[in-house]
Amino acid sequence: MVKQTMDMAGDDAVEAILRDGAARELRALSAVVPVLRHLLGAEVQGLVSDALLARVRGMIVDLSAQLLAAHSGHDPAVRSGSEDPAAIDGLAAALLADERLLTHCHALAAESLIAERLQQRHGIDPVLTGLVQELIASQDNGVSALAMQALAAQSRFVQSQRRMELPLGELPAELFHAVLACAQTEAGEGAGLARLKSGYDEAMSRLGLLSRLVSAMRRGLVAALALDHAGIALFATALAQETRSARHHAVLACHEGQALRLALMLRAAGQASPAIARQLALVDPAASLPDFLATLSPERAAALLGTDEAGR
Repeated sequence: MVKQTMDMAGDDAVEAILRDGAARELRALSAVVPVLRHLLGAEVQGLVSDALLARVRGMIVDLSAQLLAAHSGHDPAVRSGSEDPAAIDGLAAALLADERLLTHCHALAAESLIAERLQQRHGIDPVLTGLVQELIASQDNGVSALAMQALAAQSRFVQSQRRMELPLGELPAELFHAVLACAQTEAGEGAGLARLKSGYDEAMSRLGLLSRLVSAMRRGLVAALALDHAGIALFATALAQETRSARHHAVLACHEGQALRLALMLRAAGQASPAIARQLALVDPAASLPDFLATLSPERAAALLGTDEAGR
């Protein structure tokens, strides 16, 4: 019905419909983090069985346990389980107050669940995709080495998500320093936290490696905008880079119910209607592509999305 309305309307009216639709999808996403914080902090959290909610809570608790282990002088990667459960819960509650961290964990959980759905429905491997294989075989030694490192990092990510864990070193720099500051506030200064900080290297995190790999592809980056060929990890990284958006916006655009934002992001990245339709069919078979999108310029699609604002 919406598609028919757009097809019959004038250009200005159609742009208004697209703008309203994209804003509606964005409002739905914006409501997620406050709801997550409420559910994760609620006494009834044990009754919530949603896989995404469980993974987000698992990651927050895991970060808390790692921080306390480091503060005590232990290796946070070991996860010995010797830390005080009450202290872990207390720090986790403090971490939950950081909306940026909650947003990041939500996007990671969504990414892993989308990857699982794509594998189940379309046989898209969450780790070794066709594009990753091609990049590993590249004649450019730098690209090949980056692809191998990204492959290993993606494999670790898949395993960590199944265990509902998030290694501290995988956090973006801003969040890494924020959680360290939170731990120092809650538990006090410690030499272990200082050592953790000195050993941190964002460029070697999964997201850092994916970003570097996509940048190294240069004009070949268009290959990463094919979800079935690239997989969600490289696809979201490339889409975010091409549209100058935050990566979590690109990930969540691949969620069911976000088809219009995904279509606009792909158009803003310069993709034509047939290519956009193929991507929509993979993530949301019930979604339909408005005919008007074919005449929409990439610049206008970016303006309708409010790409610059979304990326901040």
